[in-house]
Amino acid sequence: MTAKPFASSADLGEKEQTLEVLADGVYALTAEGDPNIGAVEGEDFLVCFEALATPAAAREWLARLREHTDKPIRYLVLSHYHAVRVLGASAFDAEIVIAHEKTRELVAERGLQDWESEFGRMPRLAKDAASVPGLTWPTQTFADRTTIDLGGDRGELVLQYLGRGHTEGDIVAWLPRQKILFAGDLVEAEAALYTGDAFHRDWAGATLDGVAALGAEVLVGGRGAVSRGKEEVDAAIEQTRHFLQVMIREVGAVRQRGGTLKEAFEATRAALVDRYGHWPIFEHCLPFDVSRLWDELSGVERPIIWTAERDREVWDRLQA
Repeated sequence: MTAKPFASSADLGEKEQTLEVLADGVYALTAEGDPNIGAVEGEDFLVCFEALATPAAAREWLARLREHTDKPIRYLVLSHYHAVRVLGASAFDAEIVIAHEKTRELVAERGLQDWESEFGRMPRLAKDAASVPGLTWPTQTFADRTTIDLGGDRGELVLQYLGRGHTEGDIVAWLPRQKILFAGDLVEAEAALYTGDAFHRDWAGATLDGVAALGAEVLVGGRGAVSRGKEEVDAAIEQTRHFLQVMIREVGAVRQRGGTLKEAFEATRAALVDRYGHWPIFEHCLPFDVSRLWDELSGVERPIIWTAERDREVWDRLQA
């Protein structure tokens, strides 16, 4: 049997990027399952949401955004700490970089290891990796909720923490007037979930309940297409929840009968593959997802730091 290539190391083909204008001054860029990114116009400034993996990749996004607006970037909002979402930050030259207070702590605790891990797992996203000047540090943090007054009659952008989920510090960006939600990786739209740093039970319960309660009519998830209309938004949230619930059920059952991590991986993959196996990064994510959930159900409260060496060890044990 031929061994599976490590994570997304063999996924080197360019993805088609699509820039969509969701409302007056509200933009999203999606890319066939690669990380999504967005921007919101204020009266005389821009708020950008997510930073991509490198300044080189971010500059390509900004060049497309500049076809629509030349307003200066005042705020860069980061949904969480993962390298492929934050290390392009220097290209934005933003006055203020906002994230949850836990995200700042996670950058300090494990940012370097995550950088090495994620660039090894997804080399295609690390475009001109040498352009990254170093770790990205938020300059403004908050605990529960903060708002950005967009000026004029543009309303406000609400940045909100809804509980532990994809990581300890995920936030969403919510435009209540337009009912548009940038959900980060708390919701994926027909793209597999990465849960290697997750709190599965919180995420599948109160955190997704909080996302749903916002009542979004347009949702930009962390990956996948933009969800438009209540039916599509609800479907994206419930698919995310179902993926997590199946994992919790399968891994929990194997643990309860005294099985092994490998058996938990095989049972979880078998339960998910028919419905989700064709989604982007499914095979890439699943070993890391099951490994973290196994730890969580074993009483390991906080995710163990992923390193390049640990990535390979888990992959070889479960997926190779």
